[in-house]
Amino acid sequence: MYLLLVIVVYVVFAYFFVDWKNWNKYYPTVQYFIICNLLYNFIFFNYTLWQYHAVTVDWLNHTLIDIAFTFLIVPVVIMIYLRYYPNGKKQYLYVGIWISYFTVIEYLFYKKGLFLYDNGWNPFWSGVFNLILFTMVRLHYKKPLIALIVSIPLIVILLTLFHPPLSLLK
Repeated sequence: MYLLLVIVVYVVFAYFFVDWKNWNKYYPTVQYFIICNLLYNFIFFNYTLWQYHAVTVDWLNHTLIDIAFTFLIVPVVIMIYLRYYPNGKKQYLYVGIWISYFTVIEYLFYKKGLFLYDNGWNPFWSGVFNLILFTMVRLHYKKPLIALIVSIPLIVILLTLFHPPLSLLK
């Protein structure tokens, strides 16, 4: 089961790379991500752009996998990302590495049938999304109010490009 393996890997990453003494510095940004992700899952519940898929286990669905990613894996990623964020020109390479890492991992999961695209979403859009994600996470960490304000037009753009039919919303 790939999910268990991924969780174990990120628990190890958390042990070695997360600054647990200062976890509260990252907590608001982790909450920002969680709220945005839950909002996506709520709005696009019947009209997903992407979804997790367990190939070998029937009971393991997108919702359970996404909960694990939202509350276990991504908080670790965010705390590591923010802890080691460099200054100066190195930050562009740093962000590029994280975007590439997430995009390549997702693409590999897609090729294995563990990640599905739908409704016009594809690996290109995931790369764009990862650029926005890592930029917004850093912005929220430094200037939360500006990140919240910038998030509104980003959500509007996402809804405009990938509008779920109103009849599919709950």
